[in-house]
Amino acid sequence: MDMVMLDTLANALATIQNAEARGRSEAIIMPASKLIAAVLRILQKEGYIGEFEYIDDGRWGKFKVQLLGRINKVGVVKPRIPVGYRELTALPEHLKKYLASRDIGLLIISTSQGVMTHKEAIEKKVGGVVIAYVY
Repeated sequence: MDMVMLDTLANALATIQNAEARGRSEAIIMPASKLIAAVLRILQKEGYIGEFEYIDDGRWGKFKVQLLGRINKVGVVKPRIPVGYRELTALPEHLKKYLASRDIGLLIISTSQGVMTHKEAIEKKVGGVVIAYVY
């Protein structure tokens, strides 16, 4: 029985959210993908999750993620919202709703220079597509 995965990133973040809500110390995310790995690296760098490792299961692979109990909410932004660099500096209402408050939380953006937080995108003066949020 094959599961149909429509949005693997949404699935991965929902897995993390649910495991966090249940107070688990780790989450197993499958299937693995480069995009999920990029988002996990951001969550790790920003202190939301601990270590994570890729496990080759001979199929699509999976990630084992160490949870720190620091995530209140994490999820994908649907539909994906394209944003210009100037929009990020002002953070319009339709993007603010994804963050807990002005200084709490991150938008995760896919740009031509890779996946990064909205703060990094502002520093690098690049726009992109908002794909996820966390706080």
